[in-house]
Amino acid sequence: MNVPVIKNAHARRLFLHRHLLCHAGGGTGRGADLAGVLGDLGFVQLDSVNTFARAHDMILWARRGSYRPKALGHALGRDRSVFEHWTHDAAAIPMQFYPHWKLRFDRDAARLRDRWGKDRRAGFLEKAEEVLAQIQTTGACSSGDVGTDEVKGSGGWWDWHPSKTALEYLWRSGALAVCHRSGFRKFYDLTERVIPAEHLNARPHPDETIDWLCAGALDRLGFATSGELAAFWDTATPAEAKDWCRAALADGRVIEVDVEGVDGKSRRSVARPDIMDADAPAPPGKVRIMSPFDPALRDRKRAERLFGFHYRIEIFVPEAKRQYGYYVFPVMEGDRLIGRIDMKRTGEVLAVRAFWPEPGVRLGAGRLTRLRAELTRAARFGGCAEVQFADDWLRG
Repeated sequence: MNVPVIKNAHARRLFLHRHLLCHAGGGTGRGADLAGVLGDLGFVQLDSVNTFARAHDMILWARRGSYRPKALGHALGRDRSVFEHWTHDAAAIPMQFYPHWKLRFDRDAARLRDRWGKDRRAGFLEKAEEVLAQIQTTGACSSGDVGTDEVKGSGGWWDWHPSKTALEYLWRSGALAVCHRSGFRKFYDLTERVIPAEHLNARPHPDETIDWLCAGALDRLGFATSGELAAFWDTATPAEAKDWCRAALADGRVIEVDVEGVDGKSRRSVARPDIMDADAPAPPGKVRIMSPFDPALRDRKRAERLFGFHYRIEIFVPEAKRQYGYYVFPVMEGDRLIGRIDMKRTGEVLAVRAFWPEPGVRLGAGRLTRLRAELTRAARFGGCAEVQFADDWLRG
């Protein structure tokens, strides 16, 4: 039996379309429109780095030009249309998905008891009831409001005192929920005070959740290996995702396809049976400045296979050894990644330090005009009054 081949150009467009990047970016970016974007993406990663804008805000802005950061805060703290928890990292997740996180709560609880019970934070379980009682009595709190049992050390997360560790454990295991943020500081309350009853009380069977996770990952990726399905939400194990693929192939819910990379090599994956006829419109030719944690790019290996774009965060690389910079932003044009840019918000100025084009990308007048237009748009989004360019900002 011949396995269908998805050519690289088609694969890129399928993938970008699933990630809402094949349209012009209309929509209000708030309320029901924002909820729809989050539902289509599955989640957005939350990240604290703020050299220009936080990752989650950039992800949503790339899809809705009218989006502003307050909208996600309202979705969490006022509308209760999203909740915070973990996928591969901390994330804002549509509230209707909450029942399927109960498997995650159970697994995280077991894993954290084993891990944290053996290190410097040992004793946190004894503090859990105390922390719960405090929140029951006094209401929502942040990590700075619990316990006086500080551990002396470097101050990193590994030096959390038992009470703070208990607070994190209670959140990760589902007893507490994030009710709002102040700046980037989380406030926790009893889950029953935060999560709407219809989601709080639903309890899917674990097998149902695994099916939902794998099917949902595939529908958002378009095509995937079993390992990519497991990694998408990071709850199903690789073995569970492999079993799901085997069963879905047997009953015709998915087919095997070969996905061509930018280097011409194919990768065997699974996809829905109608994948060859699925919509794959050409994305607009505009230039987009992307978050490094954008869902279209966070799987670095997939981005390199599909787009030929190698990226790594250099935050933890000593400055003298950095190839580009502390925190540079990928730049997309149409269905192609054309470079990366080093820019930083300084007061009301967006300071552009450098743009490195990808090999083979020519910086003609039209492309530079589009890049400058995107930087002007970014400045408005970031609350900057002007864009300033370093003398040697164009590299390569």
